[in-house]
Amino acid sequence: MSSAFRFTPNRLTPCLFLGLTCGTVLPALADADLFERSTLTGDWGGLRHQLEEDGVRITGDYSGETAYNAHGGLHRSARYSQNIKLGVQFDLSKLYGLDNGGKVQLTINDRRGNSASEDLVGNRLPIQENYGGLYTRLTELSYERTLFTPALNVKLGYMAMGNDLGGLDSGILCNFMNAGFCGHPLNMSGGSGWANYPNAHLGIRAKYDFSPAWQLRAAVFNVDPESNGNPSRAWHVGPKHTTGTVVPVELIYKHLGELPGEYKLGYYYDSSNVKRIGSDKDVAGRGGHYLLIDQAVWNDPASPGRSLHAFGQYSAASSAASPFTKWYGTGVVLYKPFAGRPRDTLSLGYGRAVPNPRSRDVLETAALANDRQFPNLDSAEQLIELSYGYQATPWLNLRPDVQYIIEPGAFSGTDIDNALVFGLQVKASF
Repeated sequence: MSSAFRFTPNRLTPCLFLGLTCGTVLPALADADLFERSTLTGDWGGLRHQLEEDGVRITGDYSGETAYNAHGGLHRSARYSQNIKLGVQFDLSKLYGLDNGGKVQLTINDRRGNSASEDLVGNRLPIQENYGGLYTRLTELSYERTLFTPALNVKLGYMAMGNDLGGLDSGILCNFMNAGFCGHPLNMSGGSGWANYPNAHLGIRAKYDFSPAWQLRAAVFNVDPESNGNPSRAWHVGPKHTTGTVVPVELIYKHLGELPGEYKLGYYYDSSNVKRIGSDKDVAGRGGHYLLIDQAVWNDPASPGRSLHAFGQYSAASSAASPFTKWYGTGVVLYKPFAGRPRDTLSLGYGRAVPNPRSRDVLETAALANDRQFPNLDSAEQLIELSYGYQATPWLNLRPDVQYIIEPGAFSGTDIDNALVFGLQVKASF
């Protein structure tokens, strides 16, 4: 091969693999700190830092998730999905010289791609946590400030309630690619008006700190099922058809010390009237509760930052109206698995999603009515996931991932072979 056509990797090669047009981004990326900076595009010649000093903070994130079904399921193939999030936060205290002026958050989200769960496996727990709502939308327009006392923080506006409630603040669960782990127990949104990102609704959230260790959170959100996943409502802040309100309350304890921990006990109630599963009668309200735990169980005294955390999840939803009644999750995450990789993680998790017996009865009755044999399934869909988070640069994380899904057809009443899925998640901050 002629030397004129030989490809030689260099410090600018990553822009090719991120799908960027290097001719336009080279001036922004050419400086020597590309692999040390916190974001891909850097400080924009000092403009970004100056904007933040003046009260305007601009953020951008990309995540891409590719999943290949190697065995079982419905089809052997691969699917890709992506999420792009752009946000700007206005600190009114800095912008206008106000005392406790608060902050305004504006976030726009775009999702594209195809689902490995729907197309390849046929299971309930989404293999790609960033799949769903494949369009551009407004995901947050909110105002936040302390009120009366520094211990009380209030946020109101148009936002996803799952950003502030129902998940672990430590972020330990998003060391996995499957949505069963990353984020919040899925029976919350599956059996009530609970809305996780990127679905947003009008609401108000309050946090009160009793002490550095104890906090109480509560919120009230509008329930509007017709707007969820509806592209025509992508830029409509107001509801289309309110069915009720959902009120979550959670108590948080954060254990401080050599082995830190986080414990959340929560309850939520949705006042909407919905059909009882397997009946024409309505259910007046739906509720549920959950317990979430993240506890450090080991620290390496010879290597600061190296620690092993164990997590646990339990969530129960309405037995009358939720097709997904219980979720159990547990696992471990090893931070700094190797001395030379201080920001990497190694994660192993197990989850069990239990369908509502009422839903199972409905599926079995329908099969018998159509002279079809109903398969002898286990009582739950189960997930085993192993992932490694490789922090290539401060702004780029690569996560090879393996998922083994047991009884993929538990929720659909379909006999589907257990599936083995290999995945890769790519996350970048702009």
